[in-house]
Amino acid sequence: MDKVAVVILNWNGKEMLRRFLPGVLAHTRGEVYVADNASSDGSLAFLAEEFPAVKTIPLEQNYGFAEGYNQALSRIEAEYFILLNSDVEVRNDWVSPMLDYLEAHPGVAACQPKILSWHAPQMFEYAGAAGGYLDALGYPYCRGRILGTVECDEGQYDEAASVFWATGAALMVRSSVYREVGGLDARFFAHMEEIDFCWRLRSRGYGIVCVPSAVVYHVGGGTLPKENPRKTYLNFRNNLYMLYKNLPDARLKPVMRWRHGLDVVAALQFLLKGEWGSARAVFRARADFKKAKKDFLPSRRENLSRMVIDPIPEQAGFSILWAYYVRRKQKYSQLPVTGKLPE
Repeated sequence: MDKVAVVILNWNGKEMLRRFLPGVLAHTRGEVYVADNASSDGSLAFLAEEFPAVKTIPLEQNYGFAEGYNQALSRIEAEYFILLNSDVEVRNDWVSPMLDYLEAHPGVAACQPKILSWHAPQMFEYAGAAGGYLDALGYPYCRGRILGTVECDEGQYDEAASVFWATGAALMVRSSVYREVGGLDARFFAHMEEIDFCWRLRSRGYGIVCVPSAVVYHVGGGTLPKENPRKTYLNFRNNLYMLYKNLPDARLKPVMRWRHGLDVVAALQFLLKGEWGSARAVFRARADFKKAKKDFLPSRRENLSRMVIDPIPEQAGFSILWAYYVRRKQKYSQLPVTGKLPE
């Protein structure tokens, strides 16, 4: 069994592999795998020719991010998995700080490195930064990024910190725990599946930590640009899935009432900006959530039955929208402290 398996999920990302895989191979402690989601750009042939030592896992179809990783990881035996995006550059030994932390803290199930922007290395990267949190209404934010404001990295978040969620761009997790909680939810397809996964981990008593002494550089944007209506749809729908699956009974109805109103406001903002596709995507996301809600009831019952921590310390008791837009708190350091490092 490998100690660490670094698994890159690829879908038509040959050029990303060409650019970033050499650095991963040069600076990674552990076995490197590329799982291919039925790419049509010749990725597998390219890997066989240019990187014959890399282990490949050809998947039969494009399973998306969530099920793609579930399928790939089911075929790998290792003590630790690292889920790594194909558009991540590593420049030094980025695995050892995280591995050492997990080895020293058996109560911590998962961690992430500090994520900086590949385009602007002095800045945090939007999707992960120095670890993620959730506000009272289910909106995610990070140390180093709140809504659309991304901070410059000046060492202000260089201490390890307990977080609510670790980014799927570079997520290290104990394989035994990954399997115990059921992996990523394939129904999400892509977007917010790692937050849902980490919610299950944290509510069941496992710690999640950002280890900023490990650093990687993320291109970001992935396969869908930020303004893409498909991305809007997945983010809004999956956020509702996540809330329904994990919120305790006492908070579910009030949070969902607030989210209905706020989602309507978001759709109106898209309309005012002329982004008709994204506005329609918000309403379609809500309609599809309503149709699928009953299918998530068994997952909700299981999650609540296995919950041992409520409330989760890293879920804020305030609205990040209110803090950001009304109180003008646009840096993480300006917010109330949430959570503490597990023993």
